[in-house]
Order: sequence, then structure tokens, then C-alpha cells
Amino acid sequence: MNVLSKGQNQFTPRNMVLGVQFLFVAFGATVLVPLLVGIDPSVALFTAGVGTLLFHLITKGMVPVFLGSSFAFIAPIIESTRLYGLPGTFSGIIAVGLVYGVVSGLIKLRGLTFVERLFPASVVGPVIMIIGLSLASAAVDMAKTNWIIASVSLLTAIVVVVFTKGIIKLIPIFVGIIVGYITGLFLGVIDFSPIKEAAWLGLPAFTTPQFSWGAILYMIPVAIAPIIEHVGDMYAIGGVAEKNFIENPGLHRTLLGDGVATSLAGFFGGVPNTTYSEVTGAISLTKVTNPFILRISAITAIVFSLIGKVSGILKTIPQAVLGGIMLLLFGLIASVGIKTLIDSKTDMTQTRNQVIVSVVLTVGIGGAVISWGNFSLAGIGLAAVVGILLNLILPGESKEVQITED
Repeated sequence: MNVLSKGQNQFTPRNMVLGVQFLFVAFGATVLVPLLVGIDPSVALFTAGVGTLLFHLITKGMVPVFLGSSFAFIAPIIESTRLYGLPGTFSGIIAVGLVYGVVSGLIKLRGLTFVERLFPASVVGPVIMIIGLSLASAAVDMAKTNWIIASVSLLTAIVVVVFTKGIIKLIPIFVGIIVGYITGLFLGVIDFSPIKEAAWLGLPAFTTPQFSWGAILYMIPVAIAPIIEHVGDMYAIGGVAEKNFIENPGLHRTLLGDGVATSLAGFFGGVPNTTYSEVTGAISLTKVTNPFILRISAITAIVFSLIGKVSGILKTIPQAVLGGIMLLLFGLIASVGIKTLIDSKTDMTQTRNQVIVSVVLTVGIGGAVISWGNFSLAGIGLAAVVGILLNLILPGESKEVQITED
């Protein structure tokens, strides 16, 4: 693929500005996830950039997407790190990418319907809810370190989401962090030592993964929700670009690209990657659907990851700022789970659906653990497995996830 074969696929000043703009839309969310789970944000920027380029390579450079840090894995990474350590957790992230590859193969062989029937809304909905609700206490703990700063950050993000229009509406996290940070400056609580200690240029702080069966078994089931989300994102970006990416280059290719990017992230000590609806919104707003522009965004992310001062600045963000953003973010994730049940018209008068949703929620939020030998399965991963098994065993049939062009 010759990215310079057409006039629009060149590093012109206009294309450079557009590429940086799309990275700006994804920047806040991309660096927030690693900050919350204790990973160097420069690693996330690096793996997001390289992962996006690999995605474009695998999908023949046809799909205008940018891959950033996945919110769905915040709670699993924190809990897996507690149980198995961060290096072990990275082996679980690599395994998640391999699961994407397996599902990609199934879609290629059996079609999308097979996957939708295996993961109905009665399973996917409550799993997404658990992802959001399981860290509610962590959000409060971070916010209460300074309720003034946390409240300002939270209210700013809410105002941006509810009352603004245009490109600003797409970056509530970024704006909330900036306003919260400025508030911290006025209150004199910012520690600038990380900026002073950081070098101007240098490689990100990569971490070598360590093989851990426990972490792998814990993380693999968490892949269910992001896989379904990915399908919806492909329909959405296809609608914006007025192209059918499900057929060409094919959903199996886009999911494989996502999986390769996620495994790469785990290999370098980063967080799982996913397609960003914020970027899709920005593309819809600007009418810029040229995939080459998103490759410029990816290259810019890699460049930023090599500037040590950028990582230093990000590390000075107060915990209260992150806590305030999390109060909104995790609630929004949970609401997506509820929306999944509503959009699919899941009949909650059916006993089987009540049983599946109830058991998934209680197992996931209650912190149930199943152990055998040196292996264990807990939390979100266990809840997902239980939901899948109940869906297969109980009589009747749950409503499939209704994936539409948003």
C-alpha cells in the first residue's frame, strides 16, 4: 500500500493539523486509563500509535479509526494487578488480543450471527454494568483526597457533555482534566517534581510481561464486551464514511487488527486498545473520512510518547482530578450496559433473563472467586463465564445484541 500515491495521502500542513486534531480528541481518554491503573501514559501513547498503524495495515488502510486505551479494562487490570502483579496482568492482556483473533476466525467461518447468539444482551449488558460499577468505591476514594478539585473536574465534564456543541462536546474528559488541573494550581496542590525529573527525550518505561495462567484466565472473559462494542463501532464509522466496513475489508479483519494492537500493547506493558467513538464523532462533525489522516494521528502519538516531559506533566495530575472524572466515567459505562438491555428489547419478564442478569451482577459485584490449584477465576471474568454458561444451559433464547448504525 503506497500511502503517498494520491494527493490527499500526503504530509501536507492541512493533513498534519487534522491528524493532530483527532489525536487531541482521543488524548484525554488514552492517557486517563494508564494513569488510573498505574502504567506510564507514554507507553499507552506509544502502543496506541503503533497499534493504530498495525490496524490500518491489517485492514488494508481502508477504515478511518484511531485505537486508544480501552475503558472496559480499567477494573480488570486493577484487580488482576492486585491478584497476579502487573507483569502477569500484561500476559493476560496479550491473551485478550489472541481471543480477538479467535473470534475473528469464527466470524470469518461462521458469520457475525454466531457471535451475537453466543453473547446475547442478557449477558453483555450486565457484564458492562459490572465493569462500570466495580470501581465506584475507587473513584470515591480518589475524589475524596480533595473534594473541591474533584467536584470542579466532575461538573466541568458534565457541563461539556450536556451543554456544549461541536468538537468540544467530544472531549469532556480532556476539558475536565484541564479545568481540574488549573484548580489544583490555584489551590497549590500540584507537585511539579515529575516534570523536573523527566528527560526531554527518551523511550517510554516499557515493562516486560510475565506468564501467569491466573491472570490469563481472569482477563480472557472480559474480552466479551469490547468485542461487541467493536462490532457496533464498525457499523457506526461505516455509517459516517458511507461505506460498509463489515463487508470490506471485513469485520474479521477489523477485529483481528484490534486484537493484534491489544496483544502488542500487552507485550510492551501497555493497556488494551479499542476503537474510539469520540473519534468517530469528530469524523462525523468534520466530514474528514480519509484514513491517512488517522495514521498521522498515530504517528503524532508515537512522537509524543518519546517526549519525556509530556509523561512528566501527565504524572502531576492530582488524584482528585482523576477521581472526579471517574465518578462520571464509571457511571456512564454502567449506563451503557443498561442501554444494551433496552436497545435489544430484552424481555425482563422472562425468568431466564432475570436469572442470567441477576447472577451475573451478584457474582461480578460480589467478588466471587473460584480457585483450583494455582488457578483462579474471579470478578468480571467469572461473571462473564457464568453468564455465557447460563445462556447456553437455560431453556429458551435470550434476545441478541441489536447492533445498529449509530
